[in-house]
Parts: sequence; C-alpha cells; structure tokens
Amino acid sequence: MSARAVASREAGTACIAGPRFEIARGDPEYPAALEALSKPPETLYLIGDTQALQEGLAVVGARNATPYGRSAARLLAGCAARMGICVISGGARGCDSYAHEAAIEAGGRTVAFLGGGCDVVYPSCNKGLFNRIVESGGAVVSEHPWNFPPKPYTFRARNRLIASLARATLVVEAGVPSGTFSTADEALAANKDVLAVPGSIFSPTSRGSNALIAQGAGPVVDEAEFEELLTRLFPEKAYPNGRAAQLTMLFSREEGGCAAPSTGGSSSALKACDDSGGLVISALRADPMRLEQLVEEFATGESGPFATVGDLMACVGRLEALGVIERFPDGRFGCMRAT
Repeated sequence: MSARAVASREAGTACIAGPRFEIARGDPEYPAALEALSKPPETLYLIGDTQALQEGLAVVGARNATPYGRSAARLLAGCAARMGICVISGGARGCDSYAHEAAIEAGGRTVAFLGGGCDVVYPSCNKGLFNRIVESGGAVVSEHPWNFPPKPYTFRARNRLIASLARATLVVEAGVPSGTFSTADEALAANKDVLAVPGSIFSPTSRGSNALIAQGAGPVVDEAEFEELLTRLFPEKAYPNGRAAQLTMLFSREEGGCAAPSTGGSSSALKACDDSGGLVISALRADPMRLEQLVEEFATGESGPFATVGDLMACVGRLEALGVIERFPDGRFGCMRAT
C-alpha cells in the first residue's frame, strides 16, 4: 500500500493549501523511526510533501521566547537547514515558529507536528507560516484526524512524535516544567542525543536548558561548534561549498588514486578531507582497513591527528558520504576507485 491522497477540503479561513495524505502503518511513506514508539500512530495525517517525513533535527523552545531564544532558534535552525537537515518542530509560537521560518529562509525543509488535526490551524496566527512550510516542500503533520480540535493533553503526545522522528533534539529555551522539557524527556527516553543552548541563570526560560546541560546534554556555545556537532550526528549530509575544487585536486594528484566526489561537501567535511582526513585517505589508498585498524593507526588525543575516536569515526563517515571512500563487504574501508 501507499499513502492515500485525500481530496482537499476547506476549513473556513484556517485552511492550509496543499496536497493531503493519510499514511497508515505499513505504507512505504510511514517513517520507520516512529515504529520504535511503544504505541505508534496507526495513521498520520499530512498536508504537504510526504518525502519531508525524514529523520532530522528537532528544534524546540519556549512559546514566550526571549529575544535571545528567538535569535538562537533562527541561527541554529538555519545552520541545520543549510546542511540539508530537515528541521522538525511543533508549530507553536515562539522558538518553534522562528525555527520553522529560519529553515524556510535557508532553503531547507521543515516539518511541523500539530496538537490538533493538521487542517485546524493552531495557533491561528501561524496560518501563514504553515502555508509557507507546505509551499517550501515541507509538511504539516498530525496523528489526529481531520478537523480534530487541539486539547491540552494532545500536545504532550505530539512531543513524543517530534522526538521520535528526530535523530537529535535541540532545546533552545525551556522552563521547568514545560512542554519543551517534555520533548527532551521523550528524546532521552528513546536514547537519542539532546543538545541545549545555555542561558542566563536569572532567566526562567533557560532553567530547563541549563538543567539539561547539567544532566549531560551537549551544550551549543556557538555556530561553528554546532555545525561540528551536526556533522557528527549527520555525517551523510553534504552541502555545496566553494572549496570543492580543492577537494577534487586532492584526490586527482596521483594516478589511480581515490575518486573525487561527485558533489561538494560541507565546510566540516572538506576540512576533514584536506587536513587530518587526508591522512586517512593516504592510509586507505595504500591498504584497506577496518575501523578498529584505523583507530589503532591514528592514535587519538594529544599524540594523534584526531582528538577523540568519535572525531575519527565522524571523519570516516563524512568521507564515505562524499563518495571518496567505501565500505567493502568484508567490513574494511578503502578508497573509491576512479571510473
């Protein structure tokens, strides 16, 4: 079976324009990530592009966001979208709205999970935003049927869907307790990564994010560090960069060397290729290796080119995503040969 298209219907002045679908469990469009829930929705109701239902980054925060929170949501969601990562949020006022808008402005995709039916615009002030989400190739989604009004209890249930579809959750601002904090709880319960933006100890809307950092969430201190975190979490993502020509030269220097990638890479991925990653490429050009052999070859810490094993693994993942190296059936990594 496949997602069932639904005839468009008007919902008064709150109608969201766009193709409508009902996606049942077992349909190819149903996200595999949601199957991990103890009680996955039997049906998802969607307006927009079903292809937008992909694993991404959840960006959530306070409805009564401070200027700091709004700016952080815009900056970080835009950064993720430019890397080709789908931005997932709850369509609420405040940080959610700023995250969706930033993803659209960056030319990326974004998905809004609503607390009511996805043809019932709530909050009503976000009608324009929801239409822009659909127009930009994203989707507005709900587990509730058409015309279902939002209830207080449906938002907590909605949060579990956000956390489940996301590979990681970024908390921009959160009070304690709060709906935002509950999304982080759902992510932690699913053993997924949680990131948080530190805030003032005097700000009520930063108590939740600060508490999460104290409990072990990854702190996001600036855009460059955030991009590096995303590169580790989403090593398969690459986006155009002007230094792609340098990368091509690197892999074309030797006859019979590694094939140059067919597409450009992110700034972080390219750094891996022309700095420490070049050492990995040279080693694999000489002899394919298993991951444990690479770890042994490239000592981590002060004595090696990689600070941690995680950095080495992220580099290998980026090079594989770029099509520079490949994993052989026996588990070894080696250079992709030019054709």
